[in-house]
Amino acid sequence: MVKERRFYREFFSLFIVLALQNIITLSVNLADNIMLGGYNEISLSGVAAVNQIQFIYQQILYAIGEGIVIIGSQYFGKGEYDPMKRTSAVAMHFALGICAFLFISVSLFPAGILRAFTTDEAIIAEGVRYIRIIRFTYLFFAMTQVLLATMRSTGVVRIALYLSVTALVINCGINYTLIYGRFGAPELGVTGAAIGTLTARIVEFIVLVVFIARKEEHLRLKVSDYLRTDSVIRGDYVRVTFPMFVVQGLWGVNNALQTAILGHMTARAIAANSVASTLYSVVKAMPVGTAGAASFIIGRTIGEGKEEKLRGYSRTLQILFVMIGVAAGTILFLIRTPILRLYRLEPETMKMANTFLLILCVVAVTMSYQMPTNNGITRGGGDTAFTMKLDLVSIWCIVLPLSFIMAFVVKASPVVVMCCLNADQVFKCVPAFIKVNFGHWAKKLTR
Repeated sequence: MVKERRFYREFFSLFIVLALQNIITLSVNLADNIMLGGYNEISLSGVAAVNQIQFIYQQILYAIGEGIVIIGSQYFGKGEYDPMKRTSAVAMHFALGICAFLFISVSLFPAGILRAFTTDEAIIAEGVRYIRIIRFTYLFFAMTQVLLATMRSTGVVRIALYLSVTALVINCGINYTLIYGRFGAPELGVTGAAIGTLTARIVEFIVLVVFIARKEEHLRLKVSDYLRTDSVIRGDYVRVTFPMFVVQGLWGVNNALQTAILGHMTARAIAANSVASTLYSVVKAMPVGTAGAASFIIGRTIGEGKEEKLRGYSRTLQILFVMIGVAAGTILFLIRTPILRLYRLEPETMKMANTFLLILCVVAVTMSYQMPTNNGITRGGGDTAFTMKLDLVSIWCIVLPLSFIMAFVVKASPVVVMCCLNADQVFKCVPAFIKVNFGHWAKKLTR
């Protein structure tokens, strides 16, 4: 175990802020989920289908942002800021391109896209009402995520937490008012939920831009920084980010396919999965926070040229990952019952959601080790290709084929299919352990 006080102070300060930020960010969707769950089950399922598109988008933006952090943290360790700004500009161009493609797609074919997740026309109709407004959040969300990743590459993470709190308060207030028609406002259902989310995303972006203009000290970003490009930096960025882009994009598709598999089994399964996966995503913010903290620490250490410290850091981080994983699984187990009581679901749907959550309590522990080990240490150290290969094999060669067979050939219960869909979070622990403890993963990415 590392004995440096600075290491633990820095890790836990980054971890706590990033975890809270992720929890609150996901709570924006959870607020929609809970309030619509108390409104009616059809609205809940319609928003759940649209959120699968949002999840894929978020995963792609996450990869784009991680590319900034991995490269930028090494430049930050060297004290070179101009390459960090150029890296951020390249990432912004990619993010805006993805945003434009998604916006056009959901504008032209909203119902057709939603039919990939459910065949219920009532659910599709509610989803189309929601997506007509929620599509306008894509631009603000893309720019916000790139700018926050740029801040994170310098170790500035608190602003993300403050933004998430602001977004949650705004979203909940508007949701309560417009979903149910309180305080004399019209009762808008899913449309009200979409208006709340859009308003929160716009305010989030404005506050972040003001912060960068007035408070940010290292990079001093300007609009002009994003109007230029650098072919050399672009090449470095693409080489590092492409494996993550593939992994996160396919991971988003994988989650969407999971919803589609369960949604095409029974109508109750899609609602139960929406409730369970949304709550699980909030608890999952803990290992996401550990991965973000580990990625910055490992990347900056490589940039500083202190490679002799990496083995000690990686061993200590793995122990911390396991401890945090046990805590995450325990928290999910304890909060599942009180949260489920907030939903107005049929008894069979409620029972299925509870069973799904019990499975995810176990998954939370193993995922809390393998995900930050792969994404925080190995990927943060510059080896982005390993995670891509591991996910391609585990998800696309094992998990999805097995789940499809169990669902539509064997016709197993949704509970059995749920176990199959999450099996990779258990067996990926083995290659993650072998790679980080016995393989080579530290690579210098700076010029």
